[in-house]
Amino acid sequence: MTMNRQVLLKSRPVGIPEAGHFEIVERPLPEIADGELLIRNHFLSVDPAMRGWVNDAPNYLPPVAIGEVMRSFAVGRVHASRHPKYREGDLVTGLLGWQEWAVLPAAQIDRKLDDAVFAGLPSSAALGVLGLNGVTAYHALLEIGRPRPGDTVVVSSAAGSVGACVGQIAKIAGCRTIGIAGGARKVELCRQTFGFDDAVDYRDADFPAALKAACGAGVDLYFDNTSGPISDAVYALLRLRARVVVCGTVAYDNWAPPPQGPRIDRRVLVARARVEGFIATDWMHRWDEAVRQLSAWMREGRLTHLEEVLDGIEAAPASIAGLYRGENFGKRVIRLASDT
Repeated sequence: MTMNRQVLLKSRPVGIPEAGHFEIVERPLPEIADGELLIRNHFLSVDPAMRGWVNDAPNYLPPVAIGEVMRSFAVGRVHASRHPKYREGDLVTGLLGWQEWAVLPAAQIDRKLDDAVFAGLPSSAALGVLGLNGVTAYHALLEIGRPRPGDTVVVSSAAGSVGACVGQIAKIAGCRTIGIAGGARKVELCRQTFGFDDAVDYRDADFPAALKAACGAGVDLYFDNTSGPISDAVYALLRLRARVVVCGTVAYDNWAPPPQGPRIDRRVLVARARVEGFIATDWMHRWDEAVRQLSAWMREGRLTHLEEVLDGIEAAPASIAGLYRGENFGKRVIRLASDT
């Protein structure tokens, strides 16, 4: 307990970060000062947004500096505390970083996990369906997309941790749901595990035609996790007063120069559509509301989540690139220790 293994950003990627952009180091654990906590990380998160955190491009957070611990959400247990709000044994989450132990001021902790909310549920869910991914799906769909019963809702990256949650919430809202995913296995996952009414494979040569057939009269709400050619096909199907929630741009390997594709202005004009971007940090003040409702749906059996667990901090450096290759099935987390 005197040494800490950490994943540092070694070099600045242009586009998708690969394993070689990181290094694992071992450093002594510092003594905790007044107001600080020592936290044993149990699970580290792997999210598509982490690409934006390491690229030197305009974003909603400053890029991780070279030589710094890789920024990431994590869930862990307080091992020692010098702050009155936290006690040894408390389960907490926040931007604890890709490291086995975290020493940081209590003010940097996002929240202590509510025992009532998480009773009987894995603590790793705080990094997925009961964390950033679920909160994103909940507020982006319900507050920006505003689904109505009978709407046809299309979700790209529908087998991913955000997309799968979006599709299920849309079903709860009384919508017809169409998922877009890559490969036959993920298409089947959308239909059988996450309950989409239909799903199409964007890798198929006839994808635009298959999407049009699945959508019938058109698209009322598009939840965009990808942008790129997938979204070009969806925009062509927007119905009158359609809403588009732009949540991710994983289709682009590189953000500079800006990606080019078919212009959407005319379609947005004719459909009188509304397009709005979503960043989860704008909704932190309503985080607990979302988690309470999402956990209730889980206990009612109306919301299913799927995790892909990688073991050991050695799995971290290559884990982001794997997301962009579509290797994961479910929310990707890295397990460092038991959550008991």
